[in-house]
Amino acid sequence: MGAIPPVCDFGWQAIDAVLPGIDGKSHSIFGHAGPNGLVVAFICNHCPYVKAAIPRIVRDANDLEAEGVGFVAINSNDAGAYPDDSFYNMKLFARTNGFTFPYLHDERQTVARAYGAVCTPDFFGLNSDLTLQYRGRLDAARRDAGPPGLRRDLFEAMKQVARTGDGPLDQVASIGCSIKWKDAA
Repeated sequence: MGAIPPVCDFGWQAIDAVLPGIDGKSHSIFGHAGPNGLVVAFICNHCPYVKAAIPRIVRDANDLEAEGVGFVAINSNDAGAYPDDSFYNMKLFARTNGFTFPYLHDERQTVARAYGAVCTPDFFGLNSDLTLQYRGRLDAARRDAGPPGLRRDLFEAMKQVARTGDGPLDQVASIGCSIKWKDAA
């Protein structure tokens, strides 16, 4: 069974951090915001929910660019316990899936904890003030490809955020594999 994040905490002030990207450079999360907002997506390489959705995630990230919304993906999973989520495999996953956005490594898991990320994928849609306006699903397909014409929840919500600064009041939580936390010991 998948993990489900809480509902959107409208107006929560997002936190910036600098993380290493698969391109060998350090990236400020906020440095990738567009003039109308930013999506911070917690994903990983091995989760079946992410694997099923990744073509649609890449499509929506590309389409949101035209709306003035930036996109950044972060992998916070414990790669020691889940080698498929290693930094090396992040590079392969991004190349295989045609990422056009930064894919960052949160090895210490501090960013995932600061955001309260719960699952992969877990989407945080921020407005131009970098406050939370969307904490919902990509779409209704979950682990399936989905039928043609499937409503694009994240994309439609972020279009609204780009135009009004506010997210939709009705949001359906994402679902996915739980973040693979390192032992607290």
